[in-house]
Formats: sequence, C-alpha cells, structure tokens
Amino acid sequence: MSPTEEDFELELRSLPGVLNVGISHRASGDVDAVKLVIHGQDCNAIKTIASQIASLYYPEATVSVEDASQALSGRGTETARVALVRADFNADDGICEVQLSYDGRTGLGRAGSGQLFGGAEATLTALRDLGFDVPFYLLAAVSVATVRGWPVIVTLRSPTSDRDMLGIAQSERDLVSASMATLDALNRFLANNKIHE
Repeated sequence: MSPTEEDFELELRSLPGVLNVGISHRASGDVDAVKLVIHGQDCNAIKTIASQIASLYYPEATVSVEDASQALSGRGTETARVALVRADFNADDGICEVQLSYDGRTGLGRAGSGQLFGGAEATLTALRDLGFDVPFYLLAAVSVATVRGWPVIVTLRSPTSDRDMLGIAQSERDLVSASMATLDALNRFLANNKIHE
C-alpha cells in the first residue's frame, strides 16, 4: 500500500460510523473500487462524502456503502465474528496477553516484543488457539501520527505470496489498537474460513 493509499484509507475510516473500508485494485495496481461498511449513519450521505474524498485521490474509483446492521440481519446464523475480549500488558515481564472469543469459544495468546508488535503477535496466537489456521506472519505494526490521533497499522504477509494484508484501528491503548488492527487485517479471511474442531 502506497503512502497516498494509506492517507486515502485513513480519511475514509475517519468518517462517522465507518466500521471497515475495503479497497480493490485493477491489474495495473490502481484503486478500482472502495466499499465502506457503516453503522448508525445515512448510507447516502456517507457515500456522497466518501465519493468526494475518492475524487481527490482516485477519480475513477467507484464507491459503495453497506449498512452493517442490515448486512448482519440478512446472514442468519452465520453472524459469528471473532471478538476482542481483553488485551493486557504486564510491564514487569513485557508480555502482552490477548483473549478472543468466537462462537462461544475463547482463545488466549501471549507474546513479548512490546505493545504494538507483541499485541499483534498475541492476537495471531489467540486466533490459532481458537482453532483458526492462519497462514500469515506479522510483517509490521506501526503507529501513524495524524491530526486525528494515533492509529495503528498492522501488515501481515503469507509465506507463499508477497500479497500483504493490512488492518488499521485506533484505541486509547497501543495494545488494543494493535490487536484490533490485526483482526481488521484478517476479517475477510476469518469470515471465509472455518475453525478446526
């Protein structure tokens, strides 16, 4: 992801009610389409604003907006999502501990390496503890200074390809941001993959 595309995504994520931003690319690498998932806002109003932002960065990109509450209500029993239960950092030993839940199960992960990198690693470990086969490794976890705060961007990579998966989140604590950003990077992957019983 280029710095320009990162700025573009950050602007979209700062819009009111935006839960997630999906960006697809043409074969040339240019941004082709943008999909925003929102909650508690007028889809048409958000689409208008997002389209104006897109016209400044990628004039030919299409913009669509989906209301999360309507999307979830139409999915019936397939609405189970991985949720962050808690994320704690022990300053004495430098260990991050992340607990996740999924469909009534809990997974626990621990890792060192500070609150950013360690938070993302602990989240990956917790996902594996839940039974997910997560074929990605952590490439980077960084804070990005903006006028709106300090979001965290997590980059994951598959050992079998150079295609990166990026997630972004912002919270009051770096550890929570890193964990949420890791889940954000994997949200489509997790939704399409069943856990191993």
